[in-house]
Amino acid sequence: MQIVGYESAPVGDSTVATLLIARDGAIESVSLEPGTDIAYQLGERHCAGVVEDGVHEPCTAERAPYCDRHTSRWACARCTGDCNMPLPTCHEEHAVYLAAFAPATFKVGVTRSWRVETRLREQGADRAAHIRTVEDGNVARQIEADIATDISDRVRVQTKIEGIHHTVDDSAWTALLSRFDPIETFSFAYRLGLSERPVAETIATGTVRGTQGRVLVLSHEGTTYAVNLRNLVGYELTEGTTRRALQSSFAAFQ
Repeated sequence: MQIVGYESAPVGDSTVATLLIARDGAIESVSLEPGTDIAYQLGERHCAGVVEDGVHEPCTAERAPYCDRHTSRWACARCTGDCNMPLPTCHEEHAVYLAAFAPATFKVGVTRSWRVETRLREQGADRAAHIRTVEDGNVARQIEADIATDISDRVRVQTKIEGIHHTVDDSAWTALLSRFDPIETFSFAYRLGLSERPVAETIATGTVRGTQGRVLVLSHEGTTYAVNLRNLVGYELTEGTTRRALQSSFAAFQ
């Protein structure tokens, strides 16, 4: 068995996040619904290969989660609006947004206008604001690049984990929004019930507390862990509770 991907869950949707596990070429979806117990031991890690039409094509290349042959390079990743719009999606209406991650980390981003809320949920944003709607991706990227001279256009997952038990600093968020004229604002609740920062780990054992974007929160032996789901992709699995020595939180000793 190998973890070959994951799907994050839209907040408020009836679907839940899942791990995608390949077994003998077939794909199994493992539910990450809150309250679910999972128990896998992580083995060697290598390229996760590719999944096409529900069938997994394995790859033995050492690079993980994907080797060069199986890495999809998004043409828009570093675009600043000076390209010839090579993708059909570039010509669709786009939105420019601001996203807040507790307690006070902010970013600017763009997406196709019909995907605004979905994109924010994928990123695990706590608050957000749709600030501009423009005719295509070129214009959106130009606006994003201008704003990014002052507000970051990316946030590391580790930064999100460090603030995941906090709430957004209302004063800082309000001050930021006062510089713009939001079309719509959003507030998301992930209901993780955290009173302290979880321990960052790469494990697939424990009781699911929930997910926030691509961060999976697990409880295991008195400690709460935060797992970057992308860091699980590529690992070979065996069934059973992890045997690896893990860092514990202070609460585990009380």
